[in-house]
Amino acid sequence: MFGIRPDGKKIKTIDPLMKLTPHIMTQRNDAMVMTLYEINCKGMDEYIFSKRKQDIHMTYMDILIAAIVRVLALRPRLNRFIMNGRVFKRNDIEVAFTIKKALKDSADETTVKLTFAGTEDLLTIHEALEKEIRANSKVVAENDTDKLAKLLTFVPNGMIKFLVGTLKFFDKHGMLPKSILKISPFHTSLFITNMKSIKMGYVFHHIYNFGTTSIFLSMGKEKYEPVVLDAEDEKFGIVKIMKVGAVIDERICDGLYFGNSLREFKRLLENPILMETPIEKRIEDIK
Repeated sequence: MFGIRPDGKKIKTIDPLMKLTPHIMTQRNDAMVMTLYEINCKGMDEYIFSKRKQDIHMTYMDILIAAIVRVLALRPRLNRFIMNGRVFKRNDIEVAFTIKKALKDSADETTVKLTFAGTEDLLTIHEALEKEIRANSKVVAENDTDKLAKLLTFVPNGMIKFLVGTLKFFDKHGMLPKSILKISPFHTSLFITNMKSIKMGYVFHHIYNFGTTSIFLSMGKEKYEPVVLDAEDEKFGIVKIMKVGAVIDERICDGLYFGNSLREFKRLLENPILMETPIEKRIEDIK
């Protein structure tokens, strides 16, 4: 309440236009901007192959999450969120994604959220993801998010509406308990959907109005495409490309900052070896 929340701190030193924008575009679906990034898979494939020789089974998902965690650590304005017309900097770097327990229509889904310091190297993030996915992929597995969803839907439909409305009110005014914020997949730095895992292309996924998520990434299945290798020599070739759809809340920072941040994201994806070394500390956002 009064701009105080357990998951973030209100930014006071912000320019007037940025301060005004959340009152003009009051919902995240008012403020969504979308962009497509085409990633050359050569660097990722070479890195993954080299790690397999060491019996480390790295995936595109590992590399993508490590890259966005590194970007959020170095470019902290991407880790902001808007709530009740105020701009907050998030306390932690959090990544949420959904796991299908089996590749069947009838199989259940569960949502996982991981918290990172931002200083981790690629191998550390790979190990954390592997552990979490293994724990939640079992058919009988049930995490705290599943339990909360089951509790909220155990009552009649009218009561569900009341409970969800109450949660939204508490969230808007900073009164949602930290225990719920910790397990809620809607309160995260970003949400990732891995369309590649179900052999589908990328999508532009909307950002949820409920919660605090400001970024949604969609990783599509890679495919070979003709590209210009050297424009001066008119040289063309066939390259394996993975497309990533990004949807971002434009109210959290300006377009130049977004552009530079996403270029760094692309550079890290195409050069995973850059993330083998941890960084000393996260860069702090303004006060």
